[in-house]
Amino acid sequence: MTDQAAPREATAPKNNIVAFIKSNIREYGLLMSLIVIMVFFQIVTDGALFKPLNLTNIVLQNSYIVIMALGMLLIIVTGHIDLSVGSVAGFIGAVAAVLMVQMHVHFALAAIVCLAVGAAIGAAQGYFVAYQKIPSFIVTLAGMLVFKGLALYVLQGKSVGPFPPEFQLLSSGFIPNVGDIKFHIVSMLIGIGVTILVIYFNFRDRRNQQAHGLVEEPLAFFAARNILVAVGFLLFSYLLASYRGLPNVLIVMFALIALYAFVTSSTTIGRRIYALGGNEKAARLSGIKTERLTFYTFVNMGVLAALAGLIFAARLNTATPKAGLGFELDVIAAVFIGGASASGGVGKVIGAVIGAFIMGVMNNGMSILGIGIDLQQLIKGMVLLAAVFLDVYYKKKA
Repeated sequence: MTDQAAPREATAPKNNIVAFIKSNIREYGLLMSLIVIMVFFQIVTDGALFKPLNLTNIVLQNSYIVIMALGMLLIIVTGHIDLSVGSVAGFIGAVAAVLMVQMHVHFALAAIVCLAVGAAIGAAQGYFVAYQKIPSFIVTLAGMLVFKGLALYVLQGKSVGPFPPEFQLLSSGFIPNVGDIKFHIVSMLIGIGVTILVIYFNFRDRRNQQAHGLVEEPLAFFAARNILVAVGFLLFSYLLASYRGLPNVLIVMFALIALYAFVTSSTTIGRRIYALGGNEKAARLSGIKTERLTFYTFVNMGVLAALAGLIFAARLNTATPKAGLGFELDVIAAVFIGGASASGGVGKVIGAVIGAFIMGVMNNGMSILGIGIDLQQLIKGMVLLAAVFLDVYYKKKA
């Protein structure tokens, strides 16, 4: 009896590990994909990818995509889509230019007005989707055309700029350092602090799961994941600190990522959003006001699209009629590549962020290599198709 029990006990941990890998292959595969892509482009670009200046450019070039991906994640989780985010971002940039450049409104007041306009746009589209039951694809497709036309009208077909220097700091500014030292100590200290906080919260969550008997992740995987996170955060902080430090927009972006990660994983409204996307009828019968929740997700998307439009305008230092063109494609691709399900109910904030950076690193790496825009679009399209195919494949296997 004892000899027969021993092999069973020995194989149990192995079976648990195999089962865990199968059930979480998308999440771990996504992180490994980002690492592999970064290492690949670091090699083929002869080390250009990880240069501090280029890393800073990747952050600046993708900050507005990441910010919009946070809102798009909630939209897609609820089972909807928003095709208008690029046009809304461009329109808000045009409104900001008129207010600040032509009407000389203070940049802070103008930014608040622009965010309010973004919320109103999201509310208008959310009303038609949530309460009038018009498919979100149709509503936001119309919105894409409407706000693209309004941007042209507001700008009268020409570029307007430059913006006030204080407003430009939103996208092109960096957090201040102490003294005249070339190495940015403040940025490095912030990076160390953030790393410690992330590791602490990971350990706290695991301890809470252990207390309730819910731990599924093997200790080896948990340790390896946290080591990778710590090394990545510290290396990233060191490289940026050796240039000009952390960009202001990175602080804004990280604060939003932390906020949305908390809302989606630890609040009632976050659980209701996933319940809505998983089964709308069941969510309604359980007492969730599904129409109002859908309405709020579109309002949220409008605000984030407006913020992204402000950041993009500040980065260009001008508002152009073509601003925001194609943004919606990168944003939607980032969310799907990040593991969100096309049928709703599935998706995580960290997955959307990783998906956005996969797209950003690919864009940056291919640009460094001199690959034409035609091949870039082809490759990104194939990556998106592969991500959705894997989602459907694993769902069928489950």
